[in-house]
Amino acid sequence: MTDVLLTVGTRKGLFIGRRSGGAWEFDGPHFNAQAVYSVAIDTRRAVPRLLVGGDSSHWGPSVFHSDDLGRTWVEPKHPAVKFPEDTGASLERVWQLHPASEAAPDVVYAGTEPAALFRSDDGGESFSLMRPLWEHPTRSQWMPGGGGEGLHTVVTDRRDPDAVTVAVSAAGVFRSRDAGASWAPSNQGVSAVFLPDQQPEFGQCVHKIAQDAADLDRLYLQNHWGVYRSDDAGERWIDIGAGLPSDFGFAVATHPHRADTAYVFPITADSDRVPAGRRCRVYRTGDAGGSWEALSAGLPEGDHFGTVLRDAMRTDDADPAGVYFGNRNGEVYASADDGDSWQQLASHLPDVLCVRAAVMR
Repeated sequence: MTDVLLTVGTRKGLFIGRRSGGAWEFDGPHFNAQAVYSVAIDTRRAVPRLLVGGDSSHWGPSVFHSDDLGRTWVEPKHPAVKFPEDTGASLERVWQLHPASEAAPDVVYAGTEPAALFRSDDGGESFSLMRPLWEHPTRSQWMPGGGGEGLHTVVTDRRDPDAVTVAVSAAGVFRSRDAGASWAPSNQGVSAVFLPDQQPEFGQCVHKIAQDAADLDRLYLQNHWGVYRSDDAGERWIDIGAGLPSDFGFAVATHPHRADTAYVFPITADSDRVPAGRRCRVYRTGDAGGSWEALSAGLPEGDHFGTVLRDAMRTDDADPAGVYFGNRNGEVYASADDGDSWQQLASHLPDVLCVRAAVMR
């Protein structure tokens, strides 16, 4: 069986799972008592680098890195992510750490709260604010979502290192095609059911975006009500939620190799944030949202209340793909066969905030 590294960020530290020869072993917590909202496994290097956005209630947020798979950690002497003094802002949280494509091997993006995008050119050791998005003319009208005003998703394009797409709660999707020098709202077709104008240019509460494995212009979007697909890199979106028990949810992930294949975890409603029908079910599409199937083999059968948050479902890059999710019950589940069957890897952890996995070669 393929060796896999699995990182699980929780409200009280980071847990690391390693699968070798079919058996899983976990250690942690690393960063004990810190909320870990963001983790990246940067496999572009000869030795993978782990990046962690920790949030100490005493010392505040920081970005750590490890070049020995989590055995030791380095925190820069000066804050890796810091708002310039002239912005009048201070960092509340690092929501996202995203290594760019192989075409930009040292570039890492950080999405933060307040909603901003930072760029690192040294593998995540130091970051600079990308001012054109911070100073976007629509910014004064951005409103925080229920979890705050966070830039929580970054999507890059391995064909073009200058193409970057981000999502902000609750401002929507913004795209740049010139390495961040300019940004345009890209929300056509995405609804904002909580606003008087339900089809605004911006202001949507986008929860997560994931990119198709084969068609890089195809994106999947889980919204605050609504599951969408774009076939033109986010310029326009179409609703693909028919066939799901609910189109509310937080997470969306894609298969690492198979085209048109994506996964969501439906939630009953924004006012009742539990699994749809109180059943622990992942839903998969194999035809780009034309239809959905419930995946339940090995998952709990009775009433279940474990909500899966926006960054708490992910695939690895194996074939067949590993699919992983954690929930607010502190449970972690894994599938080694594209989602067809599942096993529970951990229980009684703190709230699971984010999950990342990668094959160790």
